[in-house]
Order: sequence, then C-alpha cells, then structure tokens
Amino acid sequence: MEAIGGALERVVRQLGLESGLKGWKAAEDWPRIVGARIARHTRCVGFSDGTLRVEVEGSSWMHELGYLERDLVRKVNRHLGTDLVRAVKFVIPRGGILR
Repeated sequence: MEAIGGALERVVRQLGLESGLKGWKAAEDWPRIVGARIARHTRCVGFSDGTLRVEVEGSSWMHELGYLERDLVRKVNRHLGTDLVRAVKFVIPRGGILR
C-alpha cells in the first residue's frame, strides 16, 4: 500500500502539474526567500508560465526591485532546486495598498 503523500506526488507529476505547484511554493515562500526588508514591501500573489507576480508598495519599490529581478529569480530557483521561474513581474495593487 502506498502512502497518501507519495500517491499524491505521483498523480501530480502524471497530470503535468508539478511545475505549477512548485511555482506556487515559491509564492508561498516569498518572504523567506527575499528576506524581511523586501517582504515588508511586497507580496507574491501568483505564478503562471514561469513568471511570479509580485505586488509592491508603490512605484519607488517597483523601480528598485526591477534592478534586483535577476538576483531574485536566482534566489527563488535556488530555493526551489529548479530553474522554473524565469521572471518576476512587479505590479502596484489596485488602490495602491498591499493587503
């Protein structure tokens, strides 16, 4: 008899959903990956087609993080143990306030 965790992993892999789950893992772990300073001013809200979508606290943060995108992609991929994430898209949330 197979353990439920192993069976679930096998089904996810067979359905081709493994990369999407890893991408969402990066979104969940965003604060640990980027550190407290950046995490206080950002929130990762999505993952699709190799791109993390990150809400930022204003245009100055969006500008600053744009310079750090390559480093952040490397940190995320190192954390995941794969080269799944190709880009980070920084956006200002509607209303301009992180929730």
